[in-house]
Amino acid sequence: MIAVWAPLLLPFLAAPLARRLADALPPRAAAWMLAGTSAVLAGGTLCSLGLLAAAGLLQLPPVAAIGHLSLPWLTAAAPDAPVAAAAAGLVLAALTARAVRTARRHRLELREARAALPACPAPDCPTPTEGRHPDTRPGHVTVRRARSPQAVLAGARALLQPSEHPLAVLDDERADAFALPGRLPLPGRPGEPGRIVVTSGMLRILTGPERAALLAHERAHLTARHHVFLALAEHAADLHPALRPLRAPLGYHLERWADEVAAARVGDRAVTARAVGRAALAASRSPWPARPRLVPAAHSGPVPRRVAALLQPRPATTATGTRLRAVAIALATCLALSTAASLEATADLHHTVEAAQRGTGAER
Repeated sequence: MIAVWAPLLLPFLAAPLARRLADALPPRAAAWMLAGTSAVLAGGTLCSLGLLAAAGLLQLPPVAAIGHLSLPWLTAAAPDAPVAAAAAGLVLAALTARAVRTARRHRLELREARAALPACPAPDCPTPTEGRHPDTRPGHVTVRRARSPQAVLAGARALLQPSEHPLAVLDDERADAFALPGRLPLPGRPGEPGRIVVTSGMLRILTGPERAALLAHERAHLTARHHVFLALAEHAADLHPALRPLRAPLGYHLERWADEVAAARVGDRAVTARAVGRAALAASRSPWPARPRLVPAAHSGPVPRRVAALLQPRPATTATGTRLRAVAIALATCLALSTAASLEATADLHHTVEAAQRGTGAER
């Protein structure tokens, strides 16, 4: 089972290639590429560790008896399998504990953030449409408060119409704005729509067009479900150390993706760049303490780099170049090899089980 080791080694080569390729791609394509690369390589890592653990479990007498396997044949065919299986089992246990801890932290942070928000009444729930909202009018700021807890109906409506996201304006002088993901309904618990959260302190420092750009940016995060990308990168980084350097580039390209959507919606790249810069400057002084780390925000990431990109013409939808094509081919080859190696290792284990069963018949 030599192929089982390839998915554990290929991420060290594929991750730098993915980062290099992402820098040459448009933001949306770069985000999808980084997320897809993380998912494929993390899946290959899990598959390899599981196969190594399974190969060792087959040599346990109870397992061999249940599967009618020849224990002497298995021991002779793979004498080192128990050692590798023990190591793989310990790694899998540690990775499982880390994944549970990460998921629990995200869940608690999101729950605390939702609990800190006012309920959104269904009949007049404020929804920014066409890049404009009543709170984006220049010259004044309106702070809306909840009047009655009717979030159940509002959540169902938002889930049926994911393009519309309620706006929650917090009466707080600390400047902050972010896209809070919704949650799906479960038995005994209603669903909730994703919400654009902005403080009155943030609204006061922005002009009307800048507020429109800020809200369009946050709405782009919710519409494209960028929190799923971030969660995937977080768990992939927990599974393999070589995938950790992909988290920051993915976060940057998600912000750039939302920047481009906001610029297109507002129709002015300079206004969007100014909104991002002023929002980041204000939020860096006194951010809202209940903002979860998982949620994307307009002032996240390397802001000077984002502002500089917005002040340039819109990036091309495709990237060309001999070196870039070579990097793309090399990355595609790594991902294909990781997938093929996982399939081959699975087939090898299946053949091993069949041969061990035939060995039992021969002994009889």
